[in-house]
Amino acid sequence: MASRLPILRRISILLKAPPSTTLRSLRPSLARRFLLRKVLAPNVSPWICAAASSFCSGPLNLPQDSQGPAAIDYRSVLSEDEYHRLANSTIQDLQEKLEEFGDIVELEGFDVDYGNEVLTLKLGTLGTYVMNKQTPNRQIWLSSPISGPSRFDWDHNAQAWVYRRTKANLLKLLESELEQLCNKPVNLS
Repeated sequence: MASRLPILRRISILLKAPPSTTLRSLRPSLARRFLLRKVLAPNVSPWICAAASSFCSGPLNLPQDSQGPAAIDYRSVLSEDEYHRLANSTIQDLQEKLEEFGDIVELEGFDVDYGNEVLTLKLGTLGTYVMNKQTPNRQIWLSSPISGPSRFDWDHNAQAWVYRRTKANLLKLLESELEQLCNKPVNLS
């Protein structure tokens, strides 16, 4: 009984945790795991143990045909100078073409702004696009109100910025989404 006393004290302390760490609201099996971890590893926070346990305990629920991003061929990574030349050219061309598109489409709140190497396209209540260079990764990042965030790498074969996960071409993606949002065709190529 003497060896059980410290364990029972730890359990009672754990059960008397402040309301922000309530164990009573947790599933019984999870509460038992907390108690066992606290008894077996008293110097480790039960929240860390539970997070590690839930993070590593289940199988990944990926579809059978799921594919991750394509592997990077490091032999084809752009030099920094070439990257800046391609990215700057793409962003400047986009800025000009988007400003021309803004003259054609009559949309309240339409605005194209370029500053601090960030191109911002505001479409009023339809949303905002943000595009910027990510030099360390040699990528152009795009935040879209339709497709969300994307990271585009230069594809030597396609001679275009391509999102490796979906194989989407940056300019084609923008054309498609802008046409969908503004109901006007746009040519950014």
